[in-house]
Parts: sequence; structure tokens; C-alpha cells
Amino acid sequence: MPSVPSVAAPSPERKALLTRQIRWLVAATISYNVLEAIIALTEGNRASSTALIGFGLDSIIEVSSAAAVAWQFSSPNPESREKTTLRLIAFSFFALALYVTVDSARSLLGAADAEHSSIGIALAAASLAIMPVLSWSQRRAGRELGSASAVADSKQTFLSAILLVGLLLNTLFTWSWADPLAALAIAAIAIKEGINAWKGDSCCPTPATATAGPAASHDCDCCA
Repeated sequence: MPSVPSVAAPSPERKALLTRQIRWLVAATISYNVLEAIIALTEGNRASSTALIGFGLDSIIEVSSAAAVAWQFSSPNPESREKTTLRLIAFSFFALALYVTVDSARSLLGAADAEHSSIGIALAAASLAIMPVLSWSQRRAGRELGSASAVADSKQTFLSAILLVGLLLNTLFTWSWADPLAALAIAAIAIKEGINAWKGDSCCPTPATATAGPAASHDCDCCA
């Protein structure tokens, strides 16, 4: 269990700067994910791709969770809306996991085989390049500010890699079962992130104060 040195809580000026930064990052995330959702859902329906549909639904959930964070940080006292925002993010993840699990089971039982999707592959590759930058920036600001919701909302970038692998396996080897398996992996991550958001466990987001005492220990690896 790694130990993390204590850091001073941000000054009022720094806190105001971080709050503005999170608002801009949330706006960028919403804009990109609206476009991402439209492309993924349209192409997923065309190609009968459960993974693409799940990815598109996740994009919608990312928009709703980013909007929830934006709502939180529109308040003069964002901390007062922290718990409600985390609950909204958690419920969104759980709903995604339920839908994708059911649809993946149907696909694996032979409801429909996913077709090749060049558009889906290009979308997954683009998201894999863009989302980690937005995610890292928001996670860094949220962790320094001590906002579990901002950190929880930013931890959604592995889905692009999972989608890309599933689509490539189907395209290169005609393994149609790789698509619903990728969707099930997306559902598993959604459940995990939903539980973390519900508990407010978003990878040690809260900064230590100057009087916090000895360095705290956290069971996570993203605080370094």
C-alpha cells in the first residue's frame, strides 16, 4: 500500500483557479462526448456492435456525469453538492452496466453477429488519443482540489482501449464474439467505477491539510 506525502490544501486563489479549470475541462468533455455518442450509436446500430453501442451509451453517461460536475461547480460552495453528484455518477454507471450485460448476453447467444466497422475503429483510436489528456487534466485538478466527483468523472479512458481491441479482433480474425466480450469488459469497468463513485472512493482525491499529521496511506496507484 503506497504512502503519499501530505500536501498543503490549496489557497483560496488556487482553489478558484482549479474550479475554473475543471469547468473548462468539463465543457470540453461534454462537447467531445456528444459527438462521440452520435457516431458510436449510429455505427453500432448499423454494425450490430454491442461494444460500440455500449461505448456510445457510456459517452451519454459521461455527458450526464460531466454535466453533474458542472452543476456542482456552478455553486459558490461545490462541496455541498459533492454527495449528490457522486450518486448521479454512480447510478449512471450501474444503468450502463445493466444494459450492456443484457445486450452482450443476447449477442453471445446468437442474436446477431457484429460486422466490421472501420468508423468504429477510427472513433476508438481518436478517443484513445483525446480522452486521456482531458481525463488526466481533470483528475489532477480534482485531486488537488479535493473533489471526489471531479476525479470519478475523469476515470473513463480505458473503455476506448477495450473497444479498439474488440473491434480489431473482429475485423482481423472475424471473431464476432470479441465484440460482446469487449462490451462485457466495459460493463465490468462501469460497475467498478459506479461502486467507487457511490463510496466516494476516487483515488485519494482529498488533499491533506497542514495539520493532517503523518503522511497518509492510500490503496491506489494514481496519486503519484
